[in-house]
Amino acid sequence: MALNVETISKLERRITVTVPLQPLEAQIHQRLVQMSRTAKFAGFRPGKAPMGLVNQQYGNQVRDEVYSGAVEQSFGDAVDEAKLRVAGYPNIEHKPFVAASEVLEYTATFEVFPEVTIGDLSKIKIERPILEVGEADVKKTLDVLVKQRVNYEPVKRAAKKDDRINVTLKASIDGKEVESTGDTGIDLVLGEAGRVASFDEQLTGGKAGSTKQFEITYPADHEPAQLAGKTVSYEVTYISVSQPKYPELDADFAKSLGIDDGDITKMKAEITESLTQEVAKRVNAKLKEQVFQALVDNADFEIPSVLLGTEINRMMETTEQNLKQRGADLNNIKLEPSMFQDQAKRSTKLRLILGELINTNALHASADQIRAMVDVFSQSFERPADVVTWYFADPKRLDEPSALATEENAVAWVLSQAKVTDKKVKFDDLMGNA
Repeated sequence: MALNVETISKLERRITVTVPLQPLEAQIHQRLVQMSRTAKFAGFRPGKAPMGLVNQQYGNQVRDEVYSGAVEQSFGDAVDEAKLRVAGYPNIEHKPFVAASEVLEYTATFEVFPEVTIGDLSKIKIERPILEVGEADVKKTLDVLVKQRVNYEPVKRAAKKDDRINVTLKASIDGKEVESTGDTGIDLVLGEAGRVASFDEQLTGGKAGSTKQFEITYPADHEPAQLAGKTVSYEVTYISVSQPKYPELDADFAKSLGIDDGDITKMKAEITESLTQEVAKRVNAKLKEQVFQALVDNADFEIPSVLLGTEINRMMETTEQNLKQRGADLNNIKLEPSMFQDQAKRSTKLRLILGELINTNALHASADQIRAMVDVFSQSFERPADVVTWYFADPKRLDEPSALATEENAVAWVLSQAKVTDKKVKFDDLMGNA
């Protein structure tokens, strides 16, 4: 085998490979002999047909298979010999196999993986969020849990914030009705998120049996866009007004949260533990986010177009599947590769950086780390032991926990090299509460 390597661009290469045919002819003959032992031809018993007839019937097929195999094998040998790391599939060109005489010559054009050089990580600055769960945080969580279990009881007074009203509603724009509940009432909790504040302000003060008319001018950036910048006239009839009735923080409430004996102290302790675990997850997520961004910012190299294209296609397919699951009509949605360009570029670059970092510093997860990750996965299920057994029943199922554990090793290694400073944060800020 002879080869010639040509550099087309920083990442693109073209190799020309010449493969002698004589050794391949022996393979072709051997396959034809094997086929002749079972091939069936009219007028001949199995295995008794002349080789010329076998060659006439199957020669081209066998030759194509052998030559194709030779191209595949020789390409792998060629890139190994040239010490090239191929990114994606090569574009292979050659003359028709039947035109080959003494040698088979082909060209393969492909991209190679870039040389990933990671900058000085000691200059990276990372802020580690610091938060210790306190009584106030437990109280906030309990307040949320209480509100989630609210009941409502009818009242005869005027509606105020936090009341639930049941109303029929008609909406018009420029005198044309655009929405109506008909005779069926809808429930609205005054002051809840998701509506324009002025709408709830207008609804406040109404009593059961009364009717009110008012106008709302929506902001120019309002969603849905059909109402953006429009003035809408409303006619609302109040059917009922109900005030919230929240459960007491007693034994029954504790039992509703899974505390069998209704012990309030135990309930608060479990909430504290749960919040502490969630805080740890959020802190790790914040650290990982900073580390990944720092790695992307700290490395400069070209990304193979074939890898970028593959990532864009993957993202588009995932988005389509998500839209279908939400019931979206894809005929009215046109996804373009350009929509995913920046995100795909970042994720592909990060994957190449992490691969280099992990391989160079031997950061692959150990068996114990993979098992620990599986244990974490299993804790959210009713029967954790069965989940662990399921994962280890098939080695392929361990790919995800292995990848995540390896990723954690990479993050920990970067943190050990970077300048990490602690920063106290508020509970609501870390948890993303409004």
